[in-house]
Amino acid sequence: MLSSNVVSSSSPLTFSKPNPHFFIHASSHVKPNLVTRFQTQHRATPLQSSKLSFTPTSQIQLSISKLRSFNGFLPHPFQPSPRPRLQIVKAASEENPGGENVTPTVPKSKNLKLALVFGLWYFQNIVFNIYNKKVLNIFPFPWLLASFQLLVGSIWMLVLWSSKLQPCPKISKTFIVALLGPALFHTIGHISACVSFSKVAVSFTHVIKSAEPVFSVMFSSVLGDKYPVQVWLSILPIVLGCSLAAVTEVSFNVQGLWCALISNVGFVLRNIYSKKGLQNFKEVDGLNLYGWITILSFLYLFPVAVFVEGSQWIPGYYKAIEAIGKPSTFYIWVLLSGVFYHLYNQSSYQALDEISPLSFSVGNTMKRVVVIVSTVLVFRNPVRPLNALGSAIAILGTFLYSQATSKKKEKKIEGEKSS
Repeated sequence: MLSSNVVSSSSPLTFSKPNPHFFIHASSHVKPNLVTRFQTQHRATPLQSSKLSFTPTSQIQLSISKLRSFNGFLPHPFQPSPRPRLQIVKAASEENPGGENVTPTVPKSKNLKLALVFGLWYFQNIVFNIYNKKVLNIFPFPWLLASFQLLVGSIWMLVLWSSKLQPCPKISKTFIVALLGPALFHTIGHISACVSFSKVAVSFTHVIKSAEPVFSVMFSSVLGDKYPVQVWLSILPIVLGCSLAAVTEVSFNVQGLWCALISNVGFVLRNIYSKKGLQNFKEVDGLNLYGWITILSFLYLFPVAVFVEGSQWIPGYYKAIEAIGKPSTFYIWVLLSGVFYHLYNQSSYQALDEISPLSFSVGNTMKRVVVIVSTVLVFRNPVRPLNALGSAIAILGTFLYSQATSKKKEKKIEGEKSS
């Protein structure tokens, strides 16, 4: 093999040629010392397997451009024998100039960032659930509270956009029309969950909401998606666990159960219609998309809230102040529920941008476990052994579902690449 550096030493270009007869044609315009040095070197040195030099890809591209410009002014540029073809040795990375196989490692800074995002996501979700339930215990008007939470999120996003802390997407009539469906289902999912929180323990609502994959598989199958057997088997423990938890729940309430189930339906349909209707707006990132859904959801919900329970708000407010003692405490609780509702959703979108959908699903499952345990400890809800067992089975089923669906997505991606 013959190795030659025909450009500057800072940008070596390596050629490999098994034929020992390598003819070089250069005109008299080439500097004599260059041609003489090149020919003397290869006549004096017997042909041996020379050590390959590895060069970063960016430097190889620069070297090729330099070689082409050099050959341009020569009457007879460097021309090797027609056979065999010249081959450019594959470059090693700049961090690995020797070409050894090195397993890529995740920088510590990225691990720290992921840990921070997950920690905030879990913490914000716990704070929201605690103060949301505290407000509903003394002010049982979920329609007004849910509307206020959407209002806080809307104001938050408008502040981010106006201060340019978050780039504001270009809005068109087509984009708003496409958002109307997902925003409607988001509204249904949010208000239903809030009503459920007002009727039963927070832990019970979250156990029932862990059955969301069941509805996702059912509705997606009706719309034409096909799932492997593993996915269908994974939803069986979810159904079993939720049923066992419902039967043994101390704070069981029919309206609370049904609202939690309706919440699942709403969020599943939001995800399905977002996927189908917003494919042409991929330039809008997740946080901006959620911001506009929040604004439209508030416009959907507040007029209905006024109609459903508006006449009871003022008497209910005075009862809440009388029960809590300090008006400022009530205001702080309401404000915290609104701020942390938006923050935990914002953190979830940031987490989804940083990790794979599978890791996000696993993280979301663990988040539900953390929220259930935290609210049980804070509110001291009585938990029966069978109730705890049912909750654990349902959470396990959610985890198995995330594993099964991730394999389905991987096979789909591989099939698209092969085709």
